[in-house]
Amino acid sequence: VQLQASGGGSVQAGGSLRLSCTASGGILSINSMGWYRQYPGKERELVAYITSGGSINYKDAVKGRFTIARGGTKNTISLQMNSLQPEDTAVYYCNAKSAGHYWGKGTLVTVSS
Repeated sequence: VQLQASGGGSVQAGGSLRLSCTASGGILSINSMGWYRQYPGKERELVAYITSGGSINYKDAVKGRFTIARGGTKNTISLQMNSLQPEDTAVYYCNAKSAGHYWGKGTLVTVSS
């Protein structure tokens, strides 16, 4: 499975950004897709995921501000991030789970106060 992520960038606090991710290769085996983020010197943490059956889960800190959705095709997801705060500044990674974990290249999200 290969993951191609796009979006991210810089925004002021209170602003919005959108991330997108498209999977290719072996997509029928994908059980869920989602987004993780990583702060410098820290482990990656789950932000949100959506299963193939449509179940969704969010990290508590982003509930009500972030929305994960599946695109027009099963192998595309997006993460709409609203009311961004400086603590959301991190590198965001697209993830897909099948028999293993697959990762896209990280995309930097910077929120300035």
